[in-house]
Amino acid sequence: MAHINVMETPVIFDRHVVRLHRDRASAGMERVRPILDAAAERLVDRLDDTTHRFSHALDIGGRGVVAPLLHARGMEVISTDISPVLCASESGPNACPSVCMDEEWLPFGTGTFDLVVANLSLHWVNDLPGTLAQIRDILRPDGLFLASMPILPTLAELRQALTAAEHDLLGGASVRVSPFPGLRDCAALLQRAGFALPVADSDVLDLAYRSPFALLRDLRDAGETNALARRHRACPPASLFPAALARLPRDENGNVVMPLHMAIMTGWAPAETQPRPLRPGQFTTPLEDALRHGE
Repeated sequence: MAHINVMETPVIFDRHVVRLHRDRASAGMERVRPILDAAAERLVDRLDDTTHRFSHALDIGGRGVVAPLLHARGMEVISTDISPVLCASESGPNACPSVCMDEEWLPFGTGTFDLVVANLSLHWVNDLPGTLAQIRDILRPDGLFLASMPILPTLAELRQALTAAEHDLLGGASVRVSPFPGLRDCAALLQRAGFALPVADSDVLDLAYRSPFALLRDLRDAGETNALARRHRACPPASLFPAALARLPRDENGNVVMPLHMAIMTGWAPAETQPRPLRPGQFTTPLEDALRHGE
């Protein structure tokens, strides 16, 4: 009998905690809706750069902001989320059908959709290459994958402030902010998953907070607090967060500036009509050219 070596995917995130955080966030999601709306609009606007017309779309983790934008463009949309509470909150006479699912296991058949959109929803996935490969599989030939993902240096100042404050208080520090990929990592992930014409462009949402505690509230309301599998589970000292937040830099108006750096990722399901892909390691195709490949 042949022996097959299967590489286990490192467990970076506690997916149960990710779901609990998103369940809890359903109560405060409206408070962060302007941020989600801005990211979704920038993402979906990229569809204007292609002559393709899409009819069947999947919205992964859109939190009720992406599906209406796609539906307004005449598409049939299925919206998904790992949180059953968020899925239930999107119900109503004008809501798109919703499916509660784990992003690591997509319950759809090959070639089901011609468009898959994921707005700020895949950065808590452990096996991101595996999820991207599944997305490619459920796309029809020449279908489009369009996603936004937080990238470095998002939350770098918060990460540094927490590390420094905890080191001063306890003599050591634990990881309290999720790791993010770089822009080049996102492009490489698309190619590894087998997408044609993979492109990762950068975009930034400039966010400013009058109080550093408002930043923490937004992270909680968006379901974006610490879900690392190896997170420090003991309660931190009461003085940790005030000490860390006092270290955050402020602008001339006293606001805490915390930009959201995003990768806008596009990849096409392979089809015979497409241009030949670039050689491995090359990601120089301008986004507009990649999206217009069908002209």
